[in-house]
Amino acid sequence: MNSDVLYQPYVSKRNPVFAKKGMVATSHPLAAEAGKEMLMKGGNAVDAAIATAAALTVVEPTSNSMGGDSFALVWIDGRLHGLNASGKSPRKMSMEAVKEAGYKEIPEHGLIPVTVPGAPGSWAELSEKFGRLPFKDVLAPAISLAEEGFPVSPVVSKYWKRSYELFKEVLTGEEFSNWFDTFSLSGRCPEAGEIWKAPDHAETLRKIGDSNGDAFYKGELADQIDSYSRNHGGLIRKEDLEDFTPEWVEPISTSYKGFDIWEIPPNGQGLNTLLALNILEDMNLSEKETVDTYHLLIEAMKLGFADGLHYITDPHEMSVRVKDLLSEEYAKERRKKISDKAMTPEAGEPPKGGTVYIAAADNEGNMVSFIQSSYMDFGSGVVVPGTGINLQNRGHGFSLNKGHVNALSPRKKTYHTIIPGFLTKENQPVGPFGVMGAFMQPQGHLQVLTSTINFHLNPQAALDAPRWRWLEEKTIEVEPHFPDHIAQSLERKGHQIKKAVDETGFGRGQVIWRDPATGVLTGGTDSRADGHIAVW
Repeated sequence: MNSDVLYQPYVSKRNPVFAKKGMVATSHPLAAEAGKEMLMKGGNAVDAAIATAAALTVVEPTSNSMGGDSFALVWIDGRLHGLNASGKSPRKMSMEAVKEAGYKEIPEHGLIPVTVPGAPGSWAELSEKFGRLPFKDVLAPAISLAEEGFPVSPVVSKYWKRSYELFKEVLTGEEFSNWFDTFSLSGRCPEAGEIWKAPDHAETLRKIGDSNGDAFYKGELADQIDSYSRNHGGLIRKEDLEDFTPEWVEPISTSYKGFDIWEIPPNGQGLNTLLALNILEDMNLSEKETVDTYHLLIEAMKLGFADGLHYITDPHEMSVRVKDLLSEEYAKERRKKISDKAMTPEAGEPPKGGTVYIAAADNEGNMVSFIQSSYMDFGSGVVVPGTGINLQNRGHGFSLNKGHVNALSPRKKTYHTIIPGFLTKENQPVGPFGVMGAFMQPQGHLQVLTSTINFHLNPQAALDAPRWRWLEEKTIEVEPHFPDHIAQSLERKGHQIKKAVDETGFGRGQVIWRDPATGVLTGGTDSRADGHIAVW
């Protein structure tokens, strides 16, 4: 039967999912099942998260890749650990080098915006520090999917086609030819339900697994990345890859309505969510579906973003301290900026002093919040021949303006959009959560958290609720099923409302909460993706 798999004329209902022994929630069924397989083989939540992450590079290549970055929050041994696996700009990536290459700003595609990929290094690091199964065994499900092939899922097919049509028009250089060789079938992209195989990808994953990641950063894969970059005017070199080490960091948090919300510190943008929650802490959100509630959420988020975009960069180059931005004194001052009318947000002065997401949990209380991305869909559009490695374009986030907080310089981390989240209460884990989607991510975190904490929605309902996103100044975009009467009331408060034709751009999330008394896990997965929860 030939039908439009994305055509859905009716409102569908999805219930939360329960489990006792383990749970993996992510945006693709085959990837979630890869994680579950690790749990059933005696692995823990960390093994499950790694297996799922590796599988996602195969089954959802639109959103992430072996050539991208990742971050993780891991609850294990009674405490929360943070891992920043975002790569730096190459040594040769300077303002002068980019301008000499003929650019007035950093391009979206090609080898110029390529920064050091962190994802494979994060898998190896997590496995070594907290994993239970052999690293190469954890990558085995992803290798099988790549070698044997899998049917392309509906939402992945949608974004694949969108990228393919764009790339046909804009990626005309020789350096892009291997992207088309890798991600197309006889001059077209694969359709939903069509079998897709990735043999080069499988072999690269095998090399990463056999070498505990060294092949990617120090061995033959690094040589191949270096060679292709040199031959096509790129800036990344093997020495940049050799220097990469995932960084263990202390998560940052704020207290909100009796819960503690945790994020990765800058260069991640999770700080934006915490700033907004600080502003909302002393405000009354009594009912979810009211114009006043939406107005307060939007205004607080705008202020959080204004500060985040103004201050967040490589943590070694930030001009203010995170603890000052998160102070009660600063929140009180920012709260005063909110009135009954929409504002154009500006950064304050604190007191001086294409992405995939995975939530995993096991029956021992270990929980993982993991996110990885190649930035825009299919990243740079550059695939290293014979490897399946699609390099990210994270360097596009740098500025060629010397006065900008994210001004480009060699060996620097830029403002990073991908953020895993974690929730605790009274020093006990509640669970991992995340919403992927570039600058939607802090906004998605805020909306899911307030739906959960303020309005007591279950994980699935919190994810299903209609979303909004701030674009710029007073412009707010809302989803197609966002209530019209509230959108109209927001307009009367001065917001400039745009209604989207579909869910693109509003993020795709996953949530797992754990009952501290029974250990029962409750999960939700986003209908905006090919979401799935694998349970045991």
